[in-house]
Parts: sequence; C-alpha cells; structure tokens
Amino acid sequence: MTSDASVRAFLDGVTHPVRRRDAETLLALMSRVTGEPARMWGPSIVAFGEYHYRYPSGREGDAPAAAFSPRKPAATVYLADGVGAYEAELAALGPHTTGVGCLYLKDLEQLDLAVLERIVAASYAVVTAGDFGGLARDGGA
Repeated sequence: MTSDASVRAFLDGVTHPVRRRDAETLLALMSRVTGEPARMWGPSIVAFGEYHYRYPSGREGDAPAAAFSPRKPAATVYLADGVGAYEAELAALGPHTTGVGCLYLKDLEQLDLAVLERIVAASYAVVTAGDFGGLARDGGA
C-alpha cells in the first residue's frame, strides 16, 4: 500500500507548526533508528520498512514496520507490536495518550526523545525479526 507520493511534499503540506516540527523530528528519529528510507504508506502515513503478517485464517498482507502520521490533534506513532510491551518506557516518556498500537503525541518538546527512540527501536526490532506475524489490534504474534 505504499504510494508514489513524496514524503517531503507531504510534510511540507503540514500546516500546524507543532505537527510540522514534530514530523521533522520523527522523520529523523525513525530514519536513524530503522536505517530505512521514509516512504508514503497511503495518503497520510510516513513508513519505514515493512513486515508481512499472516493470520491463522489465511489472510495476509504487509504493514509498516515503523510509521508516523502528523494528524491534526496529535502526531501518531504506530507500533505494530502494540503499546502493552512498553509500559515502563511509556511511564517515563512524558505527556501522551495511547491506542492499542498507537502513541498520540501532542508536543515532542515535552517528551524524553531518548525514551521514544528506545520504544521505536524495540518495536521495529520485534516486527522485523522474521517471526512476528500479526497486528497490534490482534495481539501481535
């Protein structure tokens, strides 16, 4: 589901100043952590690498190994293995909210970016290890 759209053009179109600043920070952080080039995954997600998932039902597909989106209410960081494994790190991160597989971050300047980097690196390592086959909403594995 990658698109031919330019990551740079997408980020340049982010009008909210904090979201745009945070998007640039996340672009650098995720590029550094994953070693992967950024590419668009659909119209609004910036992705780094990918992994293949397969359900017991036989359904399968590909998903970003690490990703973010500068949404209007908050920057969203996608963690394919879910947020549950990172409770201790999240307690030290700073102000955020979570979904099953998402971190919602309103202002990266209020966060400990070293903690965020460790979370992203750990999640990326899990989903690219070769034996991760699910999605966060399904409990990973």
